[in-house]
Amino acid sequence: MSNTKVELKADQFVSDVFPIEDIDYVEILVGNARQAVFYYSKLFGFRIAGYKGLETGHRDVCSYLLQQGEIHLVLTSAYEPEHPIAKFVHTHGDGVKDVAFRVKQIEKLYQTAIDNGGIPIQPPQVIEDEYGKVTMARIGAYGEMVHTLVERTEYTGFFLPDFKEVNQSVSSYDTCLTRIDHLAINVENMDKWAKYYANVFGFHLLNAFNKDDISSDTSSLMTKAMQNDTERVKFPIVEPAPGKKKSQVREFLDYNRGDGIGHIAVETDDIIKSVENLEKNGLKFLYTPDAYYNLLPDRVGEIDESVDSLNRLNILVDRDEEGYLLQIFAQPMEDRPTLFFEVIQRKGSRGFGNGNIKALFEAVEREQLKRGNL
Repeated sequence: MSNTKVELKADQFVSDVFPIEDIDYVEILVGNARQAVFYYSKLFGFRIAGYKGLETGHRDVCSYLLQQGEIHLVLTSAYEPEHPIAKFVHTHGDGVKDVAFRVKQIEKLYQTAIDNGGIPIQPPQVIEDEYGKVTMARIGAYGEMVHTLVERTEYTGFFLPDFKEVNQSVSSYDTCLTRIDHLAINVENMDKWAKYYANVFGFHLLNAFNKDDISSDTSSLMTKAMQNDTERVKFPIVEPAPGKKKSQVREFLDYNRGDGIGHIAVETDDIIKSVENLEKNGLKFLYTPDAYYNLLPDRVGEIDESVDSLNRLNILVDRDEEGYLLQIFAQPMEDRPTLFFEVIQRKGSRGFGNGNIKALFEAVEREQLKRGNL
């Protein structure tokens, strides 16, 4: 294990020895994949692109691949209650298990990660079919989370060799989603895992905020936003801070029974159309009071969008020195108040909407109060 001490400073590259091209896919473990795939497809407009299960010779698990733009989600469930996937879902509810990284020179990168303190799960292994081979390895992280390294340089087929290509869509409105912008990680120890991503995967610190920077009148959190050197993979790592009442992050940790992915942010080039159609598809978003929009022009200055349209759809806006962004947060995907989705459009800003935290906290607290968890 490397003894190198990593000093995390904003916008400083810690390492260039672990090049990640992009997020290859995100795998969500669910109780019933066939039902979940319809739910996700209907709400978000995903195309059902691939499948593996009993019909393809897989006797223990079934998976569906959902695709839209550059987004690839894999929904997986187990056939038997003793399977680790079934136990994961029993403990945590439906949730993200794997954020896969697309890489090259996988053997070298895997060894580099382990030498620098990475948690070894699976060394590089080859799977292949008539279209070539894919090499995959797995490295552990917080909670039960893993990162699969995927090298596709010798593969010309569809997704992965053990998936059958299908082309099925559920009737829904076009949501205009393009790629995964970031995934927010909720943990008990933010500093530990920020250093882990710096040491193991060569991430650097984009920005950091303490409990006084990100708070409402009753709760707060601390965050360190980490990203890789291509800026294609962004992980805000969030820790609850003491407050008068239970924060949204503490609620997640309690119901998730530990650390995990709190939300997935998906990007769009037209957030107004996206949100209008997501609502038509049945997705429910958090409410923002009219008072937020009365103050918006003075706070963020001139923007391209109509404030009335943003108010009608409850879309938030934040500006930094590089531009502005628009964002909105959906309600949780299941009865447990754990995993939810964010929709975001960037117009220059590289941030995460920290100016909206107070409005977000208050919106979440209204939902927590309904659940009796505040």
